[in-house]
Formats: sequence, structure tokens, C-alpha cells
Amino acid sequence: MWGYVAPLRDMQFVLDEWLEAGKDWAQIPAFAELGADTVQQILAAAADFAAHTLQPINLPADRSGCRWEAGDVRTPQGFVQAYRQFREAGWPALACDPEYGGQGLPLLLNAALYEMLMAANHAWSMYPGIVHGAYDCLRTHASREIRSRYLPKIVSGEWLCTMCLTEPQAGSDVGLVRTRAEPRADGTYSISGTKIFISGGEHDLTDNILHLVLARLPDAPAGTRGISLFLVPKRLPTAGSPANALRCEGIEKKMGIKGSATCVMNFGGAQGWLIGEPHRGLAAMFVMMNAARLHVGLQGLGHAEMAYQNARRHAAERRQMRSPERPADAGEAHPGGADPIDFHPAMRRTLMTLRALVEGERALGYWSAHLLDLAEHDPDESRRAAAQDLLSLLTPVIKSFFTENGFNLSSAALQVFGGYGYIQDYGIEQSVRDSRIAMIYEGSNEIQGVDFLVRKVIGDGGRKFKLLLQWIADEAAACRAVPALEQFGAELDALTGRWQKVTGEIIAEAGTAPAAAYGIAGDHLRVAGLCLLGACWARTARVSMARSQEPFYRGKLDAARFYFDCLLPEAGWRLDLIGRRHLPLPWVRPTE
Repeated sequence: MWGYVAPLRDMQFVLDEWLEAGKDWAQIPAFAELGADTVQQILAAAADFAAHTLQPINLPADRSGCRWEAGDVRTPQGFVQAYRQFREAGWPALACDPEYGGQGLPLLLNAALYEMLMAANHAWSMYPGIVHGAYDCLRTHASREIRSRYLPKIVSGEWLCTMCLTEPQAGSDVGLVRTRAEPRADGTYSISGTKIFISGGEHDLTDNILHLVLARLPDAPAGTRGISLFLVPKRLPTAGSPANALRCEGIEKKMGIKGSATCVMNFGGAQGWLIGEPHRGLAAMFVMMNAARLHVGLQGLGHAEMAYQNARRHAAERRQMRSPERPADAGEAHPGGADPIDFHPAMRRTLMTLRALVEGERALGYWSAHLLDLAEHDPDESRRAAAQDLLSLLTPVIKSFFTENGFNLSSAALQVFGGYGYIQDYGIEQSVRDSRIAMIYEGSNEIQGVDFLVRKVIGDGGRKFKLLLQWIADEAAACRAVPALEQFGAELDALTGRWQKVTGEIIAEAGTAPAAAYGIAGDHLRVAGLCLLGACWARTARVSMARSQEPFYRGKLDAARFYFDCLLPEAGWRLDLIGRRHLPLPWVRPTE
């Protein structure tokens, strides 16, 4: 009953018609030879792997979970074999530099790959999901010796990586990290401390695991300015590859993603190598964290897509009552007097909400991945800089907006299944449980709101924010130029005008009322997501107009209309809430 079919037609629409990525690739030497046929073959192969290898082992892994035995972790049945296939097909190398054995393909294709992997099996995808971020971190900040020793192993998928930040007292506030790094005579460091919530800290997919660990040197100043980054391998790079002085002390029993080993890691004087400059580890780690946040956003998109397509199938088959509004092309009523529930207005609204958010997010997410490619490879320096500025704002939006929608839409899809959705046999309850974590890890969504508004928008006086507004304004103007789409452009302009005005007021008030911005940062970030999806649907409608007689494009126009009529208005009442930002927030504390 529960299954996954990759939305290849919509992916191809976003790549070829919405983004017109091929035009940009043709101007980039690294991608100039990449043809449409090759892209289609890559996506089709990824879809086959996701649907036929990963999805069938998803539910059994949820039932069995991982097993911890005396420091070792055994992943669920089928995970090792699936990872072997993943490696042999060359997927880890897809978007990596050929200098280290990579295929040198766009990160945009890597994003499409991971959307499919996350949709089919979130827990399994956690193991390789962090690898590209670790690769980028080491490629950017590690010494030549470290790069030559470890990057080929990472790119080939022979070794996997982790990100070791969190400690019992240091979650979102990494400045409280206590793990110590003592210099050794040979130039390496002795790492001592305990890290918790480490995804893939121990497993049986690879024989070596490379841990990127935040720790403090003896002369480190307090806070985030005193944190350094170290590479700590499970096995040392000496003859015989002896085990390093680290150990998995246990794995967590969790609400969801039970096939992903969430580990407590103890570093007992383990040998490590400094990455980047002393006391500058957080800057190096943010290369990895920003990549991870975009991938977490894709987790939300993957869950929403999986929920949507299964809810849609169920709603087309499940018959209950006669609909008060049968579609004109629905045919004769069922002899028993009951219609499929997708005839009923309440269910149609739920399914259209799922569709409009899923397909809008795919466009926004893929655009962001394309900007990653442009930021690194575009021949025009000014375009590289502009792409990087836009990405700095888009990253917290995608992480927060996509993951919030991933959970809420999975819950909405469960409602389509009714009572069947609440039992394990139908699959949707697992999606609800699995999707919830993405709102928490890699920086909670509350942190993303503060990052977007306080650090990024207020932080530079709104300079990068103007670039984002201009992109939305350009899409609105293009819609106004099409007679049938004028209303889309007008509505988008009106909302973004209000958003721009209130944001200007917040920036002006930052020096005298700094707390106000923190209180409404989550609403402000939600407005960003809604307005950005409005621009995405405006472009989708414009691209689809010329072929509106074809069912695919007619469906796109219907979804665009639904988004503007039923979902974008949320931004208006969110802006009303932002307008009340100076009202005092009462304290809620335990009473005696």
C-alpha cells in the first residue's frame, strides 16, 4: 500500500523549463558538456535506486532499529547491501571535484538525488547525507596532506563522516562546548570529551568513520571564539589502521528515524588533526552546517512528497458517502452511492495544499542548489557574489520552512487516511514520526528565524534582503505582463511591499528595541517562505501558460491559482502579528 515513485516529470520541468539550468551550465566550463540525455539518465537511475532498493527496507528498519553491542552498532537488515550498491554506482562522487575522484557534476543534480533518497528512506539517507558537507569543509579548510589522505576516501564512499558538535550542556549554544584538545609533540592533538546526538557515530556500513569534532585548545578564550575543529578518524592512518581512542557508548531510542544510529560518542584522548586555524573552528564547521541545513530542508520536501503521493492514491481508491460536488468529468456515481474521497471538497483542499507546497518547494529548493553551483563556478564574479548573498538568506528559510511543512503536511496526509493512517500498516504514521526531527537538528527552526532576521537581514542593514525582494519583484512584474496572470503579480507586489516596509521598520528599531526582532523572527521567516513560494508559483504559471491545453501544464496553473487564493494569504496575517511586535511577552514559569 505504501510506495514511492519519484516525481521525475516535475523534476524535469523544474530543471529544464523553470530554471533553464542547461543555459547556465553551457556557460560554465565544468558543466559545458553535460547534456539533457545524461541528466535524464542520472535522475532515472536515482529514482530506480530510491524506489526499488531504499523504499522496501524503510518500514522494516523502523520496526527493528539499530543494535548496539559493546561499542559496535549494527544497522537494520538491508542497509549494508544498499550502501554497497550506492557506492558501486558512484553516487557519493556525483558532485565532487575530479581531482579527488569525483564526477564533477552540478550540486543541483545532487539535490535531486537526495530529495529522492530522503523521501524513500530518511533513516538510511542520514549515513551518507552529511558527506558532501564534510567534503566541502575539508576541501576548503584542511591542509594539503589531510586533503590528499582523506578526500579520495570520502568521495569514493569508502569512508563516511560525522559532525560532532552537541554535548549534554551545549546544544544550540555551541559556545558551551567543553571537549578538550591537548597538543601532542608530533603536531597532532589529544581529544577528550563526550558528544551526544551524533548521527552515524558508529555503524557497519564502512570500516572507518571520520569524525569532525569541535573542541577547545588549552589557551582558548571563552565562548564561540575559542572553538577549534579537529578531524578524528575511527581508525588511525598508520600501519595496520589501529583503532583510535574513541568509543560509541550507546544509541538513543527515538521517536523516529530508528534505522539511523544516533550515538553517544566518548573521545578518550583520541588522536586528532587540526582543521583550519586555531579558535576558528566554528567558521570551518559552518561550511559543513550550511550544506547540512539545505539537505535537511530536502528531508522536509521528501517527506511531504511521499505523504502527498500516497495520500493521493488512497483518496482515489477509498469510497465514503456521496460527494456534494462531483467533478464534471467524474463519470457515473458508484452503484453503492459512495464516491472516492478525493471528490469531497475537504479532501480536495488537503490534497491541493500538499501539492502546492510540495511543487513550490521543489522549485525553490532546486533554485537554491543551482545558486550553489553558480556561486562556485559562474565565470562572472558579480554573479558569483550575488548567488552567495542570496544563498545566505535562502539557507535558513529552506531549512525551517521545508521542515515545518514536511511535518505538518505528513500530519495532514495522515488525516486523509483516517483511522487507517494511525496504524503502522499504512506507512504514513512513520512519516509523521520521522519528519519531526528535521525541525530540531542542524539548528532548531527557532534558531533559523533568528539567523535570518537578526544576523542576516538586520546584520547588514538589509543589503542582501533587497536582492531577495528584487528577485520576487522581477517575478511579479513578469506576471503582470501576462494579461491572464496580472492578479498574481499584483497580489505578490502588495504582500512583499508590506513585508519590505515592516522589515525596514524592524531594522531601524534594532538599536533601541533589539528584543522585538527576536520575538517575531519565526513569523518573519514564515513570511519569507510564503512570499518566495509565491514568486516560484508566479514563474511556474508564466512558464505554463503557453501550453495550458496540456494536462500537465493545466494542472500547474490550477495549483498556482490555489496557492494564491488559499495559501499565500497566510503571509498577511503573519505580517499583522509582526505589527504587534512591541507587545510585551508574559513570563510563563513554574509556580510554587
